[in-house]
Amino acid sequence: MSDLRFVSSGEIAGLLSFPALIDAIEAAFRRSITVPVRHHHTMARPDGDATALLMPAWTSGGGEDDMLGTKLVTVFPGNAARGIESITGLYILNSGATGQPLAVMDARALTVWRTAAASALAARYLAREDASTLAVIGAGALAPYLARAHASVRPIRTIAVWNRTPAKAEALAESLRGEGFDARAEADRGVAIAGADIVTSATLSPQPLVEGRYLQLGQHVDLVGGFTPTMREADDEAIRRSRVYVDTRAGAGKEAGDIVIPLASGVLAADAIQGDLFELTAGTSKGRGSADEITLFKSVGTAIEDLAAAELVWKALKG
Repeated sequence: MSDLRFVSSGEIAGLLSFPALIDAIEAAFRRSITVPVRHHHTMARPDGDATALLMPAWTSGGGEDDMLGTKLVTVFPGNAARGIESITGLYILNSGATGQPLAVMDARALTVWRTAAASALAARYLAREDASTLAVIGAGALAPYLARAHASVRPIRTIAVWNRTPAKAEALAESLRGEGFDARAEADRGVAIAGADIVTSATLSPQPLVEGRYLQLGQHVDLVGGFTPTMREADDEAIRRSRVYVDTRAGAGKEAGDIVIPLASGVLAADAIQGDLFELTAGTSKGRGSADEITLFKSVGTAIEDLAAAELVWKALKG
């Protein structure tokens, strides 16, 4: 136990890069990794229901290099009014061969990195190769990571940011300009969406923000924010107009309102979901078929991605 490492968010940022992480997650979806359904517990709070998540995963190779990882996450929406982060947590990495704890990592940092990387991995298969404009819906903690991740797999130079609070959209746009992007805050959500090759949305909105009436032929839509069956970021028309993909069929079909609600209403048939990241990375599901298709990817997150990111951090620490 004396060698147990705590890995801060700053250390994680210094050890990860999107090209390496996207490759690691792609490889992880082809590996033998056991992922139980995550525990999802709602806690009633006067300032909005909070959520506790427990997400374990372990490699199943049978060797000394096997790993076991468990993410403990809390989501407290009411924290926004307190001026503190809504999502916090810890990631515990153990040896999968002996169970010995190896490291405790900042789960929030690990999560934003792996979530953005999974979206970019999907975009490798689903976005047009010449996609150069991005709309970012929402200006929370995940938003800049999504911009950087998508720009690592497609030639993104122009970014429009929309947020309910215009000042936050401008702050993000200014930050992205500092990183070399041609970024602006866009007050009109429809204009932001219609003018983008890739639309990425990461909000906690209970009402759809990515409306099908705004979508244009050839776009790729990346939905990241909603993580419960009652939350959705895209409306029925967006689902109807798109070829739909998910990160995992089991997770999205149970937890993602963007999938669960259209399935229940008949807007989306189960067999109309074109594929998930297992199938895309294995080549058993076809990605984008033409330049005019509208593709839509819904991510709820999977512990496979967390374990891949934590392993990459651990290997970098060990040299």
